[in-house]
Amino acid sequence: MAENLLELRNVTAYRGATRVFDGFSLVIAEGESTVILGPNGAGKTTLLKLVDREIYPVAGEGGSIRIMGSERWNIWELRSRFGILSNDLQHEYLGCAKGLNVVLSGFYSSIDTWRHQEFSPADIEKARSVMRRLGIDALADRPFGEMSTGQQRRFLLGRALVNDPCALLFDEPTAGLDLAASFHYMETIRRLVREGRTIVLVTHHLHEIPPEISRVVLLRDGRVFMEGGKERLLTSPVLSELFGIRLRVFKENGFYQVLPA
Repeated sequence: MAENLLELRNVTAYRGATRVFDGFSLVIAEGESTVILGPNGAGKTTLLKLVDREIYPVAGEGGSIRIMGSERWNIWELRSRFGILSNDLQHEYLGCAKGLNVVLSGFYSSIDTWRHQEFSPADIEKARSVMRRLGIDALADRPFGEMSTGQQRRFLLGRALVNDPCALLFDEPTAGLDLAASFHYMETIRRLVREGRTIVLVTHHLHEIPPEISRVVLLRDGRVFMEGGKERLLTSPVLSELFGIRLRVFKENGFYQVLPA
């Protein structure tokens, strides 16, 4: 039986003074690539921050969070084994960091590299190999702040991949990208799923759901609204109720899109 990648049981969590989750539960098995879909305010960002240990659940209320079977983690080890690609990380990353150093920083889960950090020739070759695979090796010496949004996102993906993580969590992966960059980045995510990597994708956009991911979790108002397969959940009636507006959903080549009804 596969180990659970994520297991949240009866979690209560706040962001500031706002209680976002009250008795929230969600389980994602290892190897079960999943899309978490919901409107703004549904709790998607809070879920990301709980997984990344930026915030913690309220203690003493019987709730628990297990990631890859464990409740307690060294945060740096966790971030090397479970790669999280968030918009916050992209906005906070140092603009002066050179491309190669962005990828190397993944070995320490740091922002840029620092003098006390040591990298072996094998580490450097691994970083360069990942960059070649992502098509960004020509940008090894370019400062992060001088890259396009799409280039930055691929370097942060390389930063995660350098550790060969067992799973990757993407937060609205194509936000801010033009059409060409969006399609290129989504093809990279599809390839990772086909290679057997577990992907958790958090979004409120249907077009970001790759055909290779079949399980969907719908969030609304800090609770799991529904969960199951795409064919059952990504329908006009279900999504109209989820988002509170009449919608028409259609499918083309395995991708879903939505229009006003």
